[in-house]
Amino acid sequence: MPNIATMIAADDGAKLNVQVDGRDGAPVLMFSNSLGTDLRMWDAQTAALADRFRIVRYDRRGHGKSDVPKGPYTMERLGLDVLSILNALKIDKINWCGLSMGGMVGQWLGANAPQRINKLILSNTSSWYPDKTPWNDRIKTVRESGLASMVDGNMSRWFTPGFITKAPDAIAKMKEMFVATKPDGYIACCEAVRDMDFRESNPKVSVPTLVIVGAQDPATPPAAGEAIRKAIPGAQLVSLDAAHIANIEQPQAYTDTIVKFIG
Repeated sequence: MPNIATMIAADDGAKLNVQVDGRDGAPVLMFSNSLGTDLRMWDAQTAALADRFRIVRYDRRGHGKSDVPKGPYTMERLGLDVLSILNALKIDKINWCGLSMGGMVGQWLGANAPQRINKLILSNTSSWYPDKTPWNDRIKTVRESGLASMVDGNMSRWFTPGFITKAPDAIAKMKEMFVATKPDGYIACCEAVRDMDFRESNPKVSVPTLVIVGAQDPATPPAAGEAIRKAIPGAQLVSLDAAHIANIEQPQAYTDTIVKFIG
């Protein structure tokens, strides 16, 4: 099967932008993005791992080239989108690597579709937010002022000051992705993040799980990752010297961590 760029319909009809790269017949590794990004955030990992894995990337609904159905969305809805993609591609089982919101969708999959998961990587993520106020405030800001009003503040959460200074091209690419996100899609996904709660379901996750944290991550601090590790039986934890978007700030270390865990 050659590399593929295609639109796949979810079970509710929403069209999702999907990109498949890498070695035909290899184990499948599926990447899932953070809030306010698109599948290009995994370019470095895809280039590094394409000779080892069959790599599936996609734009979450409300993001990138995918449709923007009316919100709010839920983690279940976003998890069902993943299953629709796998069914359309006739893929039985995947290794999953999701960062931030992608890690939240991964927690849903681990508890609700374990038969489709070989190994689970939950990166720079949380399992629930006791205080909903920051999310409601963010939704209000986007509605009133748009995403451009938040872009600089967002970069300071996503990356350390040193990385922002030394990697202007990477920062420019991430800013472009963020501002290009459709406000309605961003808001609907914020509602899914605000309302998720995996505290009861995470102890039921039975697939091998690795939690990645960024030692300098202010968005999903190491303690949030540690709570996930403790909840999921047998889960491992790795800390990288990065802020929130660890796969871009530490691409080599991140890629090596994936390879070591999946094998």
